[in-house]
Amino acid sequence: MDRLLGQGADGIIAIAPQRSVGQALVEADHGVPMVTLDKSFGAHIPVVAGDSASGARQATAHLLGLGHRTVRHIAGPTGWIAAEARVDGWRAALTDAGAEVHEPLLGDWSADSGYDLGRRIARQRGLTALFVSNDQMAVGVLRALHEAGLRVPEDVSVVGYDDIPEAAHLLPPLTTIRTDFTEIGRRCLSLMLDQLDRSPEPGVRVTIPTELVIRHSTGPGPGHPPR
Repeated sequence: MDRLLGQGADGIIAIAPQRSVGQALVEADHGVPMVTLDKSFGAHIPVVAGDSASGARQATAHLLGLGHRTVRHIAGPTGWIAAEARVDGWRAALTDAGAEVHEPLLGDWSADSGYDLGRRIARQRGLTALFVSNDQMAVGVLRALHEAGLRVPEDVSVVGYDDIPEAAHLLPPLTTIRTDFTEIGRRCLSLMLDQLDRSPEPGVRVTIPTELVIRHSTGPGPGHPPR
C-alpha cells in the first residue's frame, strides 16, 4: 500500500478477502479514496460485492429441488468473507426447506484440500449431494469421489462456485455458480472515478448477482426419476 501511494496513486481499489486484512486496510489513514471488494469495513467506504450468500442459496436450492434430502458442504477457510457468506447461504436454504444441516468441512480453496476432504466425506453414510465453496476444491472432490467408486451425478451430485474456465471441461462438466467478475471490476472503477470527480454518497454498496450454471454434475436424488 505504501508503495502504491509512493508512486502517486490517486485512489485504491482494495481486494481484501480476509476480514483481518480488510480491517487493517481501512484503519490505516491513506488519505486517498478507496473502494473495497466483498465487504465494507467502514460506513464511508464504497463496496462492490458478488452475492455469495445468494449464490450458495441457489446452489443448495438446486440440489434440494432435484430431490436430495440434504446437501453437505465443503467450505472455504475461516475468516474469509466469501466462505462465511456461502456457509450462511447454504445453511439458510437447508433451514428454510426443513432439511438436516451437517457441520461443513473446511478446506483451503485448493484442489488438494478438496481431494482430501472428498475422500473423507465419501465415507459418510447418506451422501447424495455436495456443495463445494469453489471450483478448485470441487476438482479435487470429483477425483476423490471417482476413486471411492461413487459416480457423479448418479450417486453424488456436486455443485461448485466461481465457474472457472476449466469447469466446463471436467468429467462430468461441473454445475457451478457464476459471478460476473468483469462487471465487478467495471463497477469498482466507476465508484472510484465518482470519488475522484465528486463526493459520493457515503456507504454505497453495489451487489452483483450470481447465476446458476447447470451442467452435468448434478442429477436427481434417490427415488426421483430423471427430468
